[in-house]
Amino acid sequence: MSDTPGDGKLELKQASKEVKESENVAEKYSAMTVSKNSEITMGELSVSSAAFSAVPIHKPVKKQIQFVEDKQEFSRFPTKTGRRSLSRSISQSSTDSYGSAASYTDSSDDETSPRDKTQLNSKGTSDFCVKNIKQAEFGRREIEIAEQDMSALISLRKRAQGEKPLAGAKIVGCTHITAQTAVLIETLVALGAQCRWTACNIYSTQNEVAAALSEIGVAVFAWKGESEDDFWWCIDKCVNMEGWQPNMILDDGGDLTHWVYKKYPNVFKKIRGIVEESVTGVHRLYQLSKAGKLCVPAMNVNDSVTKQKFDNLYCCRESILDGLKRTTDVMFGGKQVVVCGYGEVGKGCTAALKAMGSIVYVTEIDPICALQACMDGFRVVKLNEVIRQVDVIITCTGNKNVVTRDQLDRMKNGSIVCNMGHSNTEIDVASLRTPELTWERVRSQVDHVIWPDGKRVILLAEGRLLNLSCSTVPTFVLSITATTQALALIELYNAPEGRYKQDVYLLPKKMDEYVASLHLPTFDAHLTELSDEQAKYLGLNKNGPFKPNYYRYKHASKIP
Repeated sequence: MSDTPGDGKLELKQASKEVKESENVAEKYSAMTVSKNSEITMGELSVSSAAFSAVPIHKPVKKQIQFVEDKQEFSRFPTKTGRRSLSRSISQSSTDSYGSAASYTDSSDDETSPRDKTQLNSKGTSDFCVKNIKQAEFGRREIEIAEQDMSALISLRKRAQGEKPLAGAKIVGCTHITAQTAVLIETLVALGAQCRWTACNIYSTQNEVAAALSEIGVAVFAWKGESEDDFWWCIDKCVNMEGWQPNMILDDGGDLTHWVYKKYPNVFKKIRGIVEESVTGVHRLYQLSKAGKLCVPAMNVNDSVTKQKFDNLYCCRESILDGLKRTTDVMFGGKQVVVCGYGEVGKGCTAALKAMGSIVYVTEIDPICALQACMDGFRVVKLNEVIRQVDVIITCTGNKNVVTRDQLDRMKNGSIVCNMGHSNTEIDVASLRTPELTWERVRSQVDHVIWPDGKRVILLAEGRLLNLSCSTVPTFVLSITATTQALALIELYNAPEGRYKQDVYLLPKKMDEYVASLHLPTFDAHLTELSDEQAKYLGLNKNGPFKPNYYRYKHASKIP
């Protein structure tokens, strides 16, 4: 707004199975507060009390995800050869979780591999491998900022740390290593666990956060910009520690679980529980279970309500725009966009893009999801029908070869291709590494792939998860997932022998409800209490669970 002589002031205006549910881990650490006045102290709770039995679910696996592919062999230990290989075939990029592009230093600042350095923290220990341990102070500030928006997880930490429900737990984790994940790791340590950690994504690690965790004694092996060889080396360093053997696994994508399963079968058999948060990792667990090879109980966090409806849907609804803007500066209004897959991630992406004025198409294999897309106002097409006219393709299926080389050949000049699904196999990136095509790195995580006729296709994050590789994700949403993971670990670790068999379980409904209740105070939300008469009429316990296990929570795909 400005004033000019002779002119008036110009103003601009903007416009499954039923189960008998006993006391849950959730009930140990807080009253299921349906009233703002109801409270419970830790002294009234006991770790030894019976916990919920989670629900074993045998879901049909539609996509056969191979444990070992041509480019992903678990049986062969990697060598240093090709450490800086341009072609990386690992499959780690989870929607379900945590990342940031706002890292203090980029991995290119120092070309020396962390594997070639000897670093010590202030305590004089060297059981870690990070980019630069001197960044720890900055990383600590990042963690403190994240804690401010993760009050529910901090609340759980304060309530439970007196009892140390994870005392004796030796947790090996493979997730995104960011400030939000650090809050989770430090919570597990406060509850008594020993932790060793590595990254499930070669691009999403915040180097300063990895340094801060290493400074306080958590053995972290991760840095931003790892090669494929580095990736597997870091996993092995976490697992293969003399005098230390893990008894719990927290995984995002299944690579850690299958590395232990393939390389250290004796260690795998002694694991007390696995917690998995990604669709790809869950599929792998179901495959192991179906084949009779899963010899430990596992908890499927990915299909919990708090994960699906909040992390997958609401997180991606915001972070898809952030990732695209940071990398391409694209204007969304009027752009023709194809979103491949209309699950929770796809629903979040399409809602955000539609609200920005994009013309959005959806591809789907599932008639139910396809019908949902139609009812939400999207045209459901086959990719080949619109491949020549679209400006942006976003994959979020968890499958492989969703966008093939033939389709990439037919895309128009300047079109953008990116992935919001877990696996980097959705876009056939390997087929683009041929002599006739030229790769031009124009900015961090942005490559122009140039055809002989001069056509350029903009590929983001080399086909890996866009939001975690190129931008940030909302801390509050990650608090929901992290709290769910912490409770799942506590439940599996403290469950009496025989409660969980060698199978894959869903989180109990009441645990989902408890996680949600912990986050309501942020919004100053007050739950209505059922009267005794109302509870009797509905056949419910006044404190929950309030929905049966088969209840499907609906989504709101439109943004006002």
